[in-house]
Amino acid sequence: MSGAPGGGDTGGTAAGFRAAWDEIAPVGRDPGSGGYLRYGFSEPVRRLEEWFRDRVQRMGGRLETDGNGNLFAWWGPDAGGNGQRAGRSGDAAGGLLLGSHFDSVPHGGGYDGPLGIVSALLAVTDLLDRGGPPRRPVGVAAFAEEEGARFGVPCLGSRLLTGDIAPERAAALTDPDGVTFEAALGGPPAGARPELLAGLAAFVELHVEQGRALAELAAPIGIGSGIWPHGRWRLELTGEANHAGTTRMADRRDPMLTFAFAVLAVNKEARLRGAHATVGRVRVEPNATNAVPSRVAGWLDARAADRHVLDALVETVHRKVAERADRDGTTVTLTPESASPAVDFDADLVGRLRRALGDDVPVLPTAAGHDAGILAAHLPTAMLFVRNPTGVSHSPAESAADADCAAGVQALTDLLTALACD
Repeated sequence: MSGAPGGGDTGGTAAGFRAAWDEIAPVGRDPGSGGYLRYGFSEPVRRLEEWFRDRVQRMGGRLETDGNGNLFAWWGPDAGGNGQRAGRSGDAAGGLLLGSHFDSVPHGGGYDGPLGIVSALLAVTDLLDRGGPPRRPVGVAAFAEEEGARFGVPCLGSRLLTGDIAPERAAALTDPDGVTFEAALGGPPAGARPELLAGLAAFVELHVEQGRALAELAAPIGIGSGIWPHGRWRLELTGEANHAGTTRMADRRDPMLTFAFAVLAVNKEARLRGAHATVGRVRVEPNATNAVPSRVAGWLDARAADRHVLDALVETVHRKVAERADRDGTTVTLTPESASPAVDFDADLVGRLRRALGDDVPVLPTAAGHDAGILAAHLPTAMLFVRNPTGVSHSPAESAADADCAAGVQALTDLLTALACD
């Protein structure tokens, strides 16, 4: 694929993208790592939300919040909480929603999330410049706590909006400093907003690709076909704290040994099944150099193309770690913290994207979770991916070329033109 979707010239769009991107790029960047510290409801995210509000107001949009930390901007006929019944993606009565999230993983890349919001705002700007207000509602969303880096549950804002998590449970979640989600939000979350969802006919999320498939295909953009099932589990291992210098090796009940075995078991079982599994976060008590730990907690992130494969992976890891714990004199518990089923994006909406963008645009799955995966159970949903030349994500090395980002903006504009103005 070459050039812009729909045959447009992306040169001006690339310049517009760069101008908008430069406004937000410094916010939350760590000068040491070059990565971003944009935790949900933190000062950097609040600054980005203020940038969002200011830009929407200058574009003549209507701002709305849902009581769960999610922000929405609207253009065209009334939308959002108007109680309209959502239809299929071609139903003229329903609104079209674009968007993504502002928050990041610790020291993550700048494109994961904000690219979808900036691109959506630029696409709406292009749409308004072309023909004025659309004939159906068009919106841009900034979802809260998508990464789950602060409160532990990914896609928390969209889960609350759709009713996939109880507001009481979400309110009680705490960050590493003991701050509750309710306190960070400024009040109890509203929970499910069926009347807002009922006004929507479709949601499309643009995202930087978190892999290298598009780079290998020499394609600037791609269409998502679906999301692998995935989840997070907390692995807790307990033993006996003791002196590192005086406790004989044979007398130790060291949960760190069991944890080390667990990490290796996760890697082995994932490779055997063609799955992806990671232990990327760990907490040790008492966390002293000269003490045998009393407790180790690690978090398992596991993903697979098939739910049965995912379940077998987690069950096997749990069984093997429990067997090792018996030998080490430790105990183990494995607690699920979040689960996301396999997602197939709406076939009709994916078809419309292909017709709008051209049959040469690649269609590919992803193993990464997104707000689109949560919303897909409630309304027609699709995703667009922008090429990441390194394939690296959740890292300062994450990147995308301005020309490719402009192609993504053009793709969203073409979609809005096809669905909101015809």
